[in-house]
Amino acid sequence: MQQNTAGRARTLKVTTLGMLAAVAIVLVAVIHLPILPAAPFLEYDPADIPILIGTFLYGPWTGLALTVVVSLLQGITVSAASGWIGIVMHILATGAFALIAGSIYRVRHTRGGAALALVAGSIAMTIIMVGCNLVFTPIFMGTGIKEVIALLVPAIIPFNLLKAGINSVATFIVYKPLSKFLKRD
Repeated sequence: MQQNTAGRARTLKVTTLGMLAAVAIVLVAVIHLPILPAAPFLEYDPADIPILIGTFLYGPWTGLALTVVVSLLQGITVSAASGWIGIVMHILATGAFALIAGSIYRVRHTRGGAALALVAGSIAMTIIMVGCNLVFTPIFMGTGIKEVIALLVPAIIPFNLLKAGINSVATFIVYKPLSKFLKRD
């Protein structure tokens, strides 16, 4: 009986993670829009919301694994134009978000802990994206690092804070009702 329950729990976890990965891919395919007029090439997408839900449900390392799977699938399908650079940047940025937010939420498993986790994850993601943009954007766009540095304050930092903030607020709102549904036996 105990082995059967453990098997059902594993099956539920794998199924839930597969569903969250699929939802993330659909969200990025359907919703991607510029949110800063100064940098219309930076497009918001809500694909991190299902990843963060998976992170809060199953922990930071599972959130990182989900990030890798979604990044690879997204990078070979709906975001193929960004190539390997887009995949690496997504893994680094969302992976940092998932690890930090998931670690905090695991220790402080409350609404306040969730809020703190999402804020800390948003800040981490933004910092990681500053570094990623300094390294990868010159390669991807064929531009100099000075042009990227000039975009940090008016575009890159605000965009990443906005994107992470919007996804954090959405996750904060939908996580608890969804977790009750997803954890049912």
